[in-house]
Amino acid sequence: MLDFELAVLYGVTTSAFNQAIGRHRNRFPDDFMFQLEREEVRSLMSQNVISSGTHGGRRKMPFAFTEQGVAMLSSVLSSPQAIEVNISIMRVFVKVKQTLLDTAELALKLEQLERAVSDHSGQIDVLFSAISELLAPPEPKKKYPLGFQPPGKNDE
Repeated sequence: MLDFELAVLYGVTTSAFNQAIGRHRNRFPDDFMFQLEREEVRSLMSQNVISSGTHGGRRKMPFAFTEQGVAMLSSVLSSPQAIEVNISIMRVFVKVKQTLLDTAELALKLEQLERAVSDHSGQIDVLFSAISELLAPPEPKKKYPLGFQPPGKNDE
């Protein structure tokens, strides 16, 4: 997450947010927080994530925080709002990880199923054909006229 996004969530200005981080810079190694490069910021601006700097804008490149960096923010920012926001963000990270794990597990199961049935594709086609026939609506029965019919009329 980027510093200005986190500042909005925590209800502070980006400069106040970055000042608090700066006072505790030793708590944020490079794998917790890093500063974006100019080219990365240009790319984000072209995707409308960051507004152009034509109306004041930022003078320094924004900081990006990893999951561990966001967790460390709780030791730096301790207002009630900061604590609530931090808890919410960490819950989102947990849900995202679980979703990724579930997706990977599903992909693995599909791959295993594909390998298991690859030698039996002809048999599977027959099975699906049989199932389709069972699901198809039955053909309507011929209507036979009631009563006596003279010979030759039912021979059609």
